[in-house]
Amino acid sequence: MWRLKVADGGNDPYIYSTNNFLGRQTWEFDPDCGTPEERAEVEAARENFWKNRYQVKPNSDLLWRMQFLRENNFKQIIPQVKIGDGEEITYEIAKTAMRRGAHFFSALQASDGHWPAESAGSLYFLPPLVMCLYITGHLDYIFPGEYRKEILRYLYCHQNEDGGWGLHIEGHSIMFCTTLSYICMRILGKGPDGGRDNACARARKWIRDRGGATSIPSWGKTWLSIFGLFDWLGTNPMPPEFWLFPSFLPVHPAKMWCFCRLVYMPMSYLYGKRFVGPITPLVLELREELFLQPYNEINWKKVRHLCAKEDLYYPHPLIQDLMWDSLYICTEPLLTRWPFNKLRQKALEVTMKHIHYEDENSRYITIGCVEKVLCMLSCWVEDPNGDYFKKHLARIPDYIWVAEDGIKMQGSTSQEWDTGFALQALLACNMTDEIGPILKKGHEFLKESQVKDNPSGDFKSMYRHISKGSWTFADPDQGWEVSDCTAECLKCCLLFSIMPPEIVGMKVEAERIFDSINIILSLQLLNPTEIFENLVVEHEYVECTASAIQALVLFKKLYPEHRKNEIDDFIANAVRFIEEIQMPDGSWYGNWGVCFIYGSWFALGGLAAAGKTYNNCLAIRKAVEFLLNSQFNDGGWGESYISCPAKKYTTLGGHRSNLVHTAWALMGLLYSGQAERDPTPLHRAAKLLINSQMEDGDFPQQEITGVYLKNCMLHYATFRNTFPLWALAEYINGCHSHVIQSSVGEKLG
Repeated sequence: MWRLKVADGGNDPYIYSTNNFLGRQTWEFDPDCGTPEERAEVEAARENFWKNRYQVKPNSDLLWRMQFLRENNFKQIIPQVKIGDGEEITYEIAKTAMRRGAHFFSALQASDGHWPAESAGSLYFLPPLVMCLYITGHLDYIFPGEYRKEILRYLYCHQNEDGGWGLHIEGHSIMFCTTLSYICMRILGKGPDGGRDNACARARKWIRDRGGATSIPSWGKTWLSIFGLFDWLGTNPMPPEFWLFPSFLPVHPAKMWCFCRLVYMPMSYLYGKRFVGPITPLVLELREELFLQPYNEINWKKVRHLCAKEDLYYPHPLIQDLMWDSLYICTEPLLTRWPFNKLRQKALEVTMKHIHYEDENSRYITIGCVEKVLCMLSCWVEDPNGDYFKKHLARIPDYIWVAEDGIKMQGSTSQEWDTGFALQALLACNMTDEIGPILKKGHEFLKESQVKDNPSGDFKSMYRHISKGSWTFADPDQGWEVSDCTAECLKCCLLFSIMPPEIVGMKVEAERIFDSINIILSLQLLNPTEIFENLVVEHEYVECTASAIQALVLFKKLYPEHRKNEIDDFIANAVRFIEEIQMPDGSWYGNWGVCFIYGSWFALGGLAAAGKTYNNCLAIRKAVEFLLNSQFNDGGWGESYISCPAKKYTTLGGHRSNLVHTAWALMGLLYSGQAERDPTPLHRAAKLLINSQMEDGDFPQQEITGVYLKNCMLHYATFRNTFPLWALAEYINGCHSHVIQSSVGEKLG
């Protein structure tokens, strides 16, 4: 059976940590682990997912939950409650549902204080890793038999009915992911007609019916070139000389969004090297299978700008294609010939220097999985036997996740992000007397997870920002500061600081709080790929802005004189920004969750924290109208991921409610003061949440709720617990406050 290990560095001599691997979560397969009953339970979960894979595409993340619930001897002892038609939601019923959810969720806390969970869903994460390990000869070492079996399970489970794979698990089939998934199955030993339900044959037919792999988008062309299935002549230039540009130029790595910069950094190195992996018999077979014409007869120059219509979300503007054509026709021929090839060699050296710097400062986790694989391969190309590559191999397990739908690669682990939300949900429950040890462990995790130092050396010359005082999205070793992660975790620490230390532990030192404030205050073209939009430069987001407002307002109450004028100006500007970017229908576009409901929840929370109300703020009144008008007859809300790429509010088919969306909308309305105006919509939403709770206190997994880059969805597996629980707690605090006050009065009396 598979087991999840927490805060375990293993025995690899090439792995190291800044804080004893706090938050690390890795999977191992133990053939002797588990009773027959436990193994049967896992197989039943797998079969159930397979049978229902077209109805609910995100998994329920059951394997580690089964493990943790067993290890913690959890058994739900609080009776389940339901609300009948016409029945009123009493304080006792709501509190019972909340307590059931809180105790269930508490049992899922890891030994080091965080909440593990899957953070995946994109289908272009895993195949490049398999391709990279095949090229370097380490596939059997990293992925022995049971791993391969689960990787294949994941591919089979998320193949669409038409034979292709989407950009993410709920997406329509595209050439990019279908081609990569097909190659992955073939690498893992499946023949051209092999795989469950004829997976390979169906995938190949999908590819060939649409003209073959020549129309794969730019990132796909890069990976096929690396693998020996495309000629570098068929790719658009990614000159490493970019890293030699002086910083005053308008186009410079320092001005790029970090994720974009760190993808194109190793890509440009591999492009500059024109690296091609070994041409094996499998590669030769794939050349025949993926293209409609003989491989050696393809006119590579003519396919550079080809992109399948299924993949084309963000067409390149004419000026961008002209720029690429200029580089392709004029610049590249010069840079590959003497004496200009000396400049190319210098550029490759500088690029590799940046790769090593980023690797070392993230303990070889890197900022995300796309960058991880490219940087790892670049290190192998530089020195196949070097320590840099071996350190990369040691950190592959950090990205691997196992669930009932198989093995997948996570985009980036989300330990601190998930834990910050989880603790706020539990704190809102006001159950310190019941879950004090859980809160204390979570508090200790956050304290130990705060980034203690800036990146090493002259970090500004490496295009890095200060990080001391921040929290990351993932774990402390990864080290990348994130504004909203910092704000959400800071809010938790500030709330803990006013609670009894004998229950929740000692509060964070003031200087470390001030470091976090410094980070938040400091964080106040072109698009090189067809499948994402606005990829290159950093943008401002309603979610990050609202989180920062809430953290700063809470900080002001506790430290009113610290950088007072700066904080006041920050909040005023942030409020103005939120009001200005509101959509005409009253919603806000959410950049990291699906979508307008998510953005509106954050915006309303930020505006309310800043002192805005329904009566004095038009933006709040418009947002309330949007939420009330979009509530379904069953009391819930449900938004399709299509809202994200379409940038237009789109409901789920059949007006299905989603419990996470319902929770966000319910909390947004509570922030607006809806309980004082008319609590009826809140009662209806709470009824849906309570009646949807499962027998053990869990909530059912429904549609995907996370997103990034507008077009790619993420499955955050803890969201189904965190937000319904949090919303029920806020509902009780907002709609049954008189009962709470009466109860407190009786205790004091």
